[in-house]
Amino acid sequence: MLRRFLATLGFLSRLAPARVIAEADMRRTMFHLPLCGLVIGLAAGAPALCGLFSGHPLIQAWTVALLSVYLTRGLHLDGLSDVMDGAGQHTSPERFWAIVKDSRAGTFGVAAVALVLLGQTALLGAVFERLAPWTDPLARLWPLPWVFVFGRACGVCFGRAGRALTRPGLGGLFIAGADGRAVAWALALALGPALWLAPLAALCAVLGALILLTPLYRLSRAVAGVNGDFLGASILMGELAAAAGLVLAAQP
Repeated sequence: MLRRFLATLGFLSRLAPARVIAEADMRRTMFHLPLCGLVIGLAAGAPALCGLFSGHPLIQAWTVALLSVYLTRGLHLDGLSDVMDGAGQHTSPERFWAIVKDSRAGTFGVAAVALVLLGQTALLGAVFERLAPWTDPLARLWPLPWVFVFGRACGVCFGRAGRALTRPGLGGLFIAGADGRAVAWALALALGPALWLAPLAALCAVLGALILLTPLYRLSRAVAGVNGDFLGASILMGELAAAAGLVLAAQP
């Protein structure tokens, strides 16, 4: 179990040594996605949670976004860019997948990446501003890593929903592991603590995820396929939904 977790963490981030993963193990890595999100979230948020740029929530949020991109090697942003480029220009499934495989970044992909990074910074800035007056260590610690756990739980659920549409390739091997056990574990990690600590934030996050992921799922059906790029895009949509949920739950 630990070996597979570290293999998944190394595949998704710089926080563990990268290694070649056998196909049989690749199909089991989806189970570890939410816990990898926890580790990535704690690492990306460590400077801010330790007080760096205290009193400047937008700068703290920008450091989290910056470290998240660095630690994940921009993997999910690359997937989002590919999907949005294809979605913005495709006239047929064949054309869509041809664009997705093109390594060049187009206007729609660049715009999507910019908007997501701006959204992350703005929403996380609002989260840090909300946490500022809190003195309870648990209340200050859990929201930021939860955003990353929730995002990857959305990736697991999206993979399960689109598993029948999976295309051949590395992403397909990953998505093949999105079985009922992986989904149940992801939901337990993403919603269990949140429903106890901030139930309104959890409910808002779920609603936001449904709003953001439904068009992505409909696109996957329209182009008759799901790959790792879709999975990366779904993770980012889940992170935005979780951060928005925290902000909405804090409204008077």
